[in-house]
Amino acid sequence: MSTPARQPSGRQHAAGAFDVRNVIAGLIGFYGVVLVLVGLFGESAADREKTGDVHANLWSGLVMVVVALAFFLWTRLRPIVVEPTHEPGEGTDDGSA
Repeated sequence: MSTPARQPSGRQHAAGAFDVRNVIAGLIGFYGVVLVLVGLFGESAADREKTGDVHANLWSGLVMVVVALAFFLWTRLRPIVVEPTHEPGEGTDDGSA
């Protein structure tokens, strides 16, 4: 991961939604919310008996939601800075001479 470097061009920007940490956080968060809902509304006494009277889905879902929030926080506090592809004043390479 790169740290933000200051250049006079000002054309740097953060990766934003294309940052892989956002994708990971979204997936973990989604599955965490599903497990929390199953833990609250879908577990029967027989399911809890299998795990030693512990709400396994609920607790694992809560942990996953916390991990997803940590990933989102990490993305906000340390964004990945994307460098410009060419220098200002330098044209684009469109194949013409």
